[in-house]
Amino acid sequence: MSSLARRSFIVSTSGTVTALAHPWAAPERGPFAQELAGHRVNEELVAWLETTGFQLTGLATEQRQHAPLMLDAHLTTVTDLIDKGLYTRPVGQRLHTLAASLAQTAGWQRFDERKHAAANRFWRAALHDAHAAGQRDLGAGILSDLAYQMLWLNDPRATVAILDHAIPRAQHPTARSLLHLRQARAQAALGENGACRRSLTAAEKVLGKVSADPVPAWCSWMSPADLAVDSGRCLAELGNTRQAHQLIDDGIAALPTARNKTRAVFLAYKAENHLHTGDLEQAAAAAAASWALAQRINAPRCMAMVRDLEPHFTPHARATGISDLLETFRAAR
Repeated sequence: MSSLARRSFIVSTSGTVTALAHPWAAPERGPFAQELAGHRVNEELVAWLETTGFQLTGLATEQRQHAPLMLDAHLTTVTDLIDKGLYTRPVGQRLHTLAASLAQTAGWQRFDERKHAAANRFWRAALHDAHAAGQRDLGAGILSDLAYQMLWLNDPRATVAILDHAIPRAQHPTARSLLHLRQARAQAALGENGACRRSLTAAEKVLGKVSADPVPAWCSWMSPADLAVDSGRCLAELGNTRQAHQLIDDGIAALPTARNKTRAVFLAYKAENHLHTGDLEQAAAAAAASWALAQRINAPRCMAMVRDLEPHFTPHARATGISDLLETFRAAR
């Protein structure tokens, strides 16, 4: 995406996504697709579609890279049934919920590939399906994905505005914790120290809160490790680098092996934080570890995060570990 196209995308998207949050926030359920001439969708078929969809959306990053066509085909099947099938209201709710989950995952795949316009389209479609299914937590999560994209594209004010609508509607404590944490990231980017710390406190307070309902699948990965690392990232933005180092290290150590993509992202955060404090050797080691892991699991967004640090390493090419890192970058071009 060229710089001009990127700026245009941010301007058009930040406004329309914020506007999109308003109708989604209405409490009533959206209408289901009308019964059209077609085949009746029975519960046995829906159960199979749900099981297969759960398997596709639950694949680890290194496995999911081999399945984008299957995910897209599964989503197409589900949306075709929604548009053309005959079904009861409960079955329609399940189909819309499944479509929202599949489109959300497809959006993240495009986001990781830095295909931001495509990611945005999938997430908007997912938001409409979540609304049609009456899935408010899922809708809040998808809004937070759109908000996170705005943060990634350097529009933190749009991120805050979107999450202002999403947070009050999120019902499960884990969902609210994740949304508060993402808002804290945006507030840190804006230099809003007090607001950021309040959001971090809110995220921590509700993360461990007991709920009678199961954690929604879209945020089931949210853990104290994520809270620690993103809190560290916020504090680093606000200038508290010592505490940031500790939180990021603690979070990385607590991550399970299955979350290698997240580990690669967190290692890139660690490298950036060490660069800010002038610890070049530690920064190079973290960047090299992030790069190697991201390359192994084919996580292009993580690789891009590390590559973006290259200008900060180049003036110090003779320092320990940096010449090897720069050579790795050159070899990958």
